[in-house]
Amino acid sequence: MNIQLLVVGKTNQNYLSQGVDEYTQRLKHYVHFELVVISDVKNPKNLSTAQLKDMEADNILKHISTEDMVVLFDERGKEFRSMDFAQWLQKCMLSGTKNLIFVVGGAFGFSQKIYDRANSKVSLSQMTFSHQMIRLLATEQIYRAFTILAHEPYHNE
Repeated sequence: MNIQLLVVGKTNQNYLSQGVDEYTQRLKHYVHFELVVISDVKNPKNLSTAQLKDMEADNILKHISTEDMVVLFDERGKEFRSMDFAQWLQKCMLSGTKNLIFVVGGAFGFSQKIYDRANSKVSLSQMTFSHQMIRLLATEQIYRAFTILAHEPYHNE
């Protein structure tokens, strides 16, 4: 299985980028994992929030094929305990999912186009985090899931 994390815009905080890079490198021991940064929309100040989300959606959809399983990191998604998320991820692998695409939207979230395309939504918390911070939390949780599945001591429960 291939896993991609699609994110909108570059991270402008070095400590977040370093954390994402660390977990991206660790994940390569378990799965083909790729972080894909989608360029920010140009001149966003001239757009309404709805227009901005639609333009971001168009850019996101260019990176997704019809066969891909698309999972949004969204505050209204299903919440998992880490052990349950690992089991969910294992079911995806066992079901023959070839490409699992996790998506982190921009600062204003997703347009309806993306919700319509998504196969699932996952929430990392009921709290709100910046879209840049979610990248780090997401990569760490995906890494944690693989260490759980490999019965490694990273996760303590």
